[in-house]
Amino acid sequence: MGSHETLLSASAVQKSFGALVVLDGIDFEIQSGDAIGIVGPNGAGKTTLLNVLSGAHKASTGFINFRGTDVTHLDAAQRCRLGIARTHQIPRPFSGMTVFENVLAAAMQGGKFGRDEAYERSIDAIRLCGMLKLANRRAETIGLLDRKRLELTRALATNPIVLLLDEIGGGLTDGEAAELVETIRVLHQRGISIVWIEHIVHVLLQVANRLVCMDSGRVIADGNPQEVLANSTVVDAYLGGGR
Repeated sequence: MGSHETLLSASAVQKSFGALVVLDGIDFEIQSGDAIGIVGPNGAGKTTLLNVLSGAHKASTGFINFRGTDVTHLDAAQRCRLGIARTHQIPRPFSGMTVFENVLAAAMQGGKFGRDEAYERSIDAIRLCGMLKLANRRAETIGLLDRKRLELTRALATNPIVLLLDEIGGGLTDGEAAELVETIRVLHQRGISIVWIEHIVHVLLQVANRLVCMDSGRVIADGNPQEVLANSTVVDAYLGGGR
């Protein structure tokens, strides 16, 4: 793919909620072409890291940089317009609106596109994510897999450079997860850098070219997926060694 550009980075990031330190000095870089899987036990800080990268939470200390610009103090909407999109573990579509209207709202609000371009991007995202048959269905009437797909479609409609996925496979059957994997693989092939938190490691490994393991608010391993999974520190974190 040629030279890799650092797109999004966290430097010495700490996040505390009162006395509870959830992220403890995180250094983390996302480069163009990356498909990063993030794993770790419950409470490791994985979702909080996505929240801080996306702007949903402000870092207590440290810096967030996107394509050479300090975005530490920008909120989630501002970062989304720059090209950082995310999905949520629990899909929250706008009820009372169709699937298409949900996606169009994301393109216009999150992607800063005028109505005509937003319309085209919405159709493209809906087609790519396999939602055309449901475009005119009200969002609250669709099943879990399709709500997860809608989360992905709304994020895609904002034209992301980096896409942050929070347990998008959670609660799905193996067959449903396989469908989502195929869509995410296509997005990565289109040039979108992916950061994906997932408990189902074998699903992650179908997309990830890099694996990061977190424990107790820190990155304890980062690199080739098979090497990370063979790392004794990672094995201990998953089996609860020393806890």
